Amino acid sequence: MKDWCDEEGAKRLREKIAAYWAERGYEVDVDLVDAGFVPAMRSARTDVRSNMINGMPRRRINQDAAAGRQSYRPRAEATA
Repeated sequence: MKDWCDEEGAKRLREKIAAYWAERGYEVDVDLVDAGFVPAMRSARTDVRSNMINGMPRRRINQDAAAGRQSYRPRAEATA
C-alpha cells in the first residue's frame, strides 16, 4: 500500500494533483508542510496543501485562451 503521509508519498501526491489539473487546463499550487512527529501515527507526517477551493482549482493556466472562448447566446428571432 502506498503511504501518502511520509515525505516521499506527499511529493508523489503533489505531482499527481498538479499533473491531473494541468491536463485539464488549470493551474494549482500544491505545497508540502512538515507536520513533524504525530504520536497517534507514531511517525512524522507531511501535509499536502493546495490553493483549491472544495477540491476545485481557482484559475486556468492561460487566462487569455479562456477569455477568447465565446459564450452561448441564442440568436435573436428574425423579424418578417
